[in-house]
Amino acid sequence: TTRSPTRSWKSSGELLSGVEIRPLGPDDDLGAELDLRRRAFGPISAGRLPSWTKGLQASIDQGALVGAFDGRRLVGSARYHVMRQWWHGRSMPMAGVAGVKVAPEERGRGVGTAMMAAILELISERGFPVSVLFPSTAPLYRAGGWEIAGRRYEAVLEARSLLALASPDQLAAGDAGPAAQDAPKVRRAASADGAAIVEVEGLVHEQLRNCGPDTREPWMVADRLDDEDRFAYLADDGFLSYRWAEEQDEIVVDELIAASPATARAWWQILASHATIASRIRACVAPDDPVTWLTRDPAAEIHQTDPWMLRLVDAPAAIAARGYPSGAAVSVRLDLVDAARPANSGRWALQVSAGAGSLTRLGDPSRMPDPAVLRLGARGFAALFAGVPVATLRLAGLAAGGGAAEDALGAAFCGPAFSVDRF
Repeated sequence: TTRSPTRSWKSSGELLSGVEIRPLGPDDDLGAELDLRRRAFGPISAGRLPSWTKGLQASIDQGALVGAFDGRRLVGSARYHVMRQWWHGRSMPMAGVAGVKVAPEERGRGVGTAMMAAILELISERGFPVSVLFPSTAPLYRAGGWEIAGRRYEAVLEARSLLALASPDQLAAGDAGPAAQDAPKVRRAASADGAAIVEVEGLVHEQLRNCGPDTREPWMVADRLDDEDRFAYLADDGFLSYRWAEEQDEIVVDELIAASPATARAWWQILASHATIASRIRACVAPDDPVTWLTRDPAAEIHQTDPWMLRLVDAPAAIAARGYPSGAAVSVRLDLVDAARPANSGRWALQVSAGAGSLTRLGDPSRMPDPAVLRLGARGFAALFAGVPVATLRLAGLAAGGGAAEDALGAAFCGPAFSVDRF
């Protein structure tokens, strides 16, 4: 959806006097944004520049790129991507905040803090229940209510270890197991398959009840697959995307998802076919990816990599949109404190049953203090939503009170939360 930059935020404060924060529009200079990008994050190669420009223009057309202007000079910018995020097999709209940058000579004035406040207000106005970002500096984002919710995970293994996968158990008379099932219908995927890939990703995340992965808009997937050095395969219930590392002795897998044993084996066998050239496979996967159990010897090492942060923008909408285990049952009162999003603050009744959740306002906590009520700030509630145990939140100073419902909350907000993307 094309949106014009009709909204702006005037900074009021000694450090930011005269700075205006607003969405960039068609009359703004893309060269200034490119210069800012290079100074903040380093150069962009000539090969990547067309894709970067295309994505930037899409963000401008959606009114999703926010700039901080000191007069006519661009001193900072940030944007969000329109995405969906999956929580226990159900998806909801998600704003993926990215590209937060401030000119080196302007850092320390509070420009980043002001931009994050503006972009949070913008994504709230546009109806996103949740937001995710990958932090370059956690204190800035924690100040705005984002908190670490999960990580990306990477399986690292020798390519030759995939040449002979372990035989599956025969669990019934005459059962030959997944290895003998009909081979999945696998085909090369290209940029024209963007919508089909997003559909398959959703099918897998729903079936596996995944928590945390996102799905991008089809045009974003198509743009990524326009890279001739990226190779992708699509099945009815899975997707594989990988590339060669620069040294060409390593395969880097950007995404490997499958909802059936046959497709999971097919993907790892495709990767194993490169074992005569590549010595190592480095794959972004779920933390419980079956590769550990598929290899004859448990050769895969699963490493935690990039942490990502979550914020609940609209707490009742996020709770209602999330998926939960069908057997989980919770009835607990919460006191929420969210200075940046006052609509989230107050006393609430949290109910979870039959795979659905609700958050119902009860009133003002200051008028009815109760030590038995679980007290959370924006950061603590985001971490709870992502499956962090209440006991952990207490030890981190992000939760207090409400001890009786710990086990029930842990069963409802189960994880682990992970991502197979980086933006």
